[in-house]
Amino acid sequence: MTKFTFSLIAVIALSTTVAFGGEWIIFSDELPPGADLALHGNSQFVVSNSNPYQGANHLKRDFATWGDWAWITGVMSLNLDLSNIDFDTAYIEFYIDGGTNAIGYLELRLGGAAWDPDFQNTSVTVDDQPGYELVKVMLKDFTRTGGGASPTNLDEFTGGTGMIDRISWGFGAAGDLFVDEVRILDAAGGVTAIASNPDPEDGAMLEATWVNLSWRAEDSAVSHDVYLSDNFDDVDNGTGDAFRGNQIAADFIIGFPGFPYPDGLVPGTTYYWRIDEVNEADPNSPWRGDIWRFSIPPKTAYSPDPIDGAEFVDLGATLSWTPGYGAKLHTVYLGDSFEDASNATGGAPRGTATYKPASPLEAEKVYYWRVDEFDIVETHKGDIWSFTTPGAVGNAQPANGAVDVALVATLNWTPADTAVSSDLYFGTDADAVKNATTASPEYAGNKALGSESYDPGKLALNADYSWRVDAVYADKTVKGLLWSFTTAAFVGIDDFEAYNDVEMPDPNSNIIFNSWIDGFGTTTNGALVGNDFPPYAEQTIVHGGAQSMIYRYDNANRTSEATVTLVYPRDWTEDGGTQLSLWFRGDSANAAERMYVAVGGSAVVYHDDPAVAQTSTWTEWVIPLQAFADQGVNLGDVNTISIGLGDRNNVVAGGSGVVYIDDIRLYRPAQ
Repeated sequence: MTKFTFSLIAVIALSTTVAFGGEWIIFSDELPPGADLALHGNSQFVVSNSNPYQGANHLKRDFATWGDWAWITGVMSLNLDLSNIDFDTAYIEFYIDGGTNAIGYLELRLGGAAWDPDFQNTSVTVDDQPGYELVKVMLKDFTRTGGGASPTNLDEFTGGTGMIDRISWGFGAAGDLFVDEVRILDAAGGVTAIASNPDPEDGAMLEATWVNLSWRAEDSAVSHDVYLSDNFDDVDNGTGDAFRGNQIAADFIIGFPGFPYPDGLVPGTTYYWRIDEVNEADPNSPWRGDIWRFSIPPKTAYSPDPIDGAEFVDLGATLSWTPGYGAKLHTVYLGDSFEDASNATGGAPRGTATYKPASPLEAEKVYYWRVDEFDIVETHKGDIWSFTTPGAVGNAQPANGAVDVALVATLNWTPADTAVSSDLYFGTDADAVKNATTASPEYAGNKALGSESYDPGKLALNADYSWRVDAVYADKTVKGLLWSFTTAAFVGIDDFEAYNDVEMPDPNSNIIFNSWIDGFGTTTNGALVGNDFPPYAEQTIVHGGAQSMIYRYDNANRTSEATVTLVYPRDWTEDGGTQLSLWFRGDSANAAERMYVAVGGSAVVYHDDPAVAQTSTWTEWVIPLQAFADQGVNLGDVNTISIGLGDRNNVVAGGSGVVYIDDIRLYRPAQ
């Protein structure tokens, strides 16, 4: 018998219970953990946590009569490139338990509306022995309902959509059916599916200073290389003392004498681990696993509610937090200043991790609070947290903690309700901004009511900035919260976030097709930008943020092109940029057309793929700026950028379709 090794395409594993019975988490090389497969309401399964095969949950269906069917119906836009997967070697597998009843029949419906055949394989049978059984079915064994040739690859199997519409199981008698760990794999890749189902789960918070790590070993693994450290890079690179040895068992104890961390795991520390699967008989071994993590809670209180820096907290709020590791009692200190909360002593210990102030909070104030934790032998002083109540300075723009902020951002805020003005502080040193006075270099001036805006000038790439706004009253000044943001590592040309649905002549109007000029009203340009009705910018199919640009093309003896006139940035060399990047997404149902970018009205660069409009996943296109400079463009003063479908200089009869554009940026070369 030939033993295959397998390349993981997608894994479906149950997680927490949500609407419609369960949340499905999809894992693959193409998708990060956490992408959702939302079950439709007509799914015939419910989520159960009684005796799952792996993890916390599985699917359960109660069958009432012989011949019943159960199915999973979902929306699973995996966006996987399946075109190179060998249909003859790929298969679906799942763990299934029918008690003492035999399972028969497996049906898949794949391909969405574009191609929706039914497949049946009547040879799938599970024996009548209690307990989970692994079932593997080669996809080549599926035959199209009503006859017809099998597809030659998985891209054809899914109609080019990468979508699974339904997986169904038939049952031979009344009883319960349990299903877990549904996967699609490919046997042609020569790489095994990696270790899976870590316990503790990835990201878990453990209330213990020892732990038994375990995982699901893959079929071809003979042994396991274990990597463990509190240093992510060491686990990632296999450096330091992260390698803990090779072993046969699929579990590993830490935190006891004679094991790693013999004195116990350290509270407040995150640990990283990785399992590489090993089979020395296979030249491709070992197979590198994912990096998982778990944390031990700190001894100090954490996870405050309201969160640190919260704005406009209700005046009747109850404060709460997560107790530190080993905490028995808690003392809460609440004050009007950082110093009040930091220096307070002598509070009465309390047993619950909540605190209700004796009287309601006051409006238009900034509060600071601290929780000290007591375990059996010592006191652990807590961090200082802060929040504001309604009427205080707030609504920071950029938002506190924002990332990828534009280099030409303007700071804006809402002043305190009864303040007469605002004092602004701004800089790159968070501590300096936090402690600054009007005599400090971080002081950016006093802002009168109605002037709550500040232009800091051109900001640096990929830099951290902090700012603070104090409320100035006739008789006092109230220190504001510390806010921060990080600028982008790129210069943004258009991320399509600023467009709105406000109609002209309103001065706030910024409709997308009034900036990106398309072929509307012409016969020589087949481009139409924006939706026909509000919202005009696309808000469902986006790459980043909340909006992208929908772009319809119709190349019936013409070319499609949309152009925007630039205000900023026009000097594409100012920040050392050498590359233009944009993200696009098409559809397999589109007519095959070339895509191009034109700069300055004349310099044109075409995408290498002549059928790029049929690309059905978000894809980045990076163009060296030198390609435009070689065609005579002055990169120090670029006035327009155009995106087109077709051949700009050789108009021929073409087809139509829809593409989406997002996140047009300038980058420095990779370091």
